[in-house]
Amino acid sequence: MNFSRIPTTLALVLLLLLPAAMLRADALDGTLEVQSAFINVNGDVYQLHARIRYPLNDEMRAALQEGISLSFSLEAVIERDRRFWFDAEIVKLTLRRELMFHALSDRYVVRDERTGEQSSHPTLEDALERVGAVDAWPVLVGSQLRGDGDYRVRVRAGVRRGRLPDALRALLFWTADWQRESEWYEWSLPR
Repeated sequence: MNFSRIPTTLALVLLLLLPAAMLRADALDGTLEVQSAFINVNGDVYQLHARIRYPLNDEMRAALQEGISLSFSLEAVIERDRRFWFDAEIVKLTLRRELMFHALSDRYVVRDERTGEQSSHPTLEDALERVGAVDAWPVLVGSQLRGDGDYRVRVRAGVRRGRLPDALRALLFWTADWQRESEWYEWSLPR
């Protein structure tokens, strides 16, 4: 028996067993951008509002229906400008949400990882719209701002593969192609 061919044969069998959506490196192709963002001051609390457009394609839909979840993030950074040194980072926060498909109810479920709140949506489009809507997220308290300096806000959205079903976890531990980030969206902090 020729044992040198076993790894090659095993690799071919594993590739045939994987869903087609998992084999494509372009599963997150499409538009990923922060369309708009602004800060609203409510009392002494600075609240972030943003709208993000996430990619939508058939590969993403197929992967979700195969049991793979997707993790979405929104990074927010507030910095104070300095003239002769690096800018001072005042706040760096990340809002995380998870999207999964619930096969029994045939609905998409969005879960906020910080609060645990969940919402159910009939279509992937509706679910992505919910994931991309950030309203009144408290990111800063007025006492964190010192002096009369200029402050800048930057936000960036990201998406990556989340949890895998047990059957796929052992097979796909080496892949990292399901990860993307948008460009930074930046503006001056109102005071």
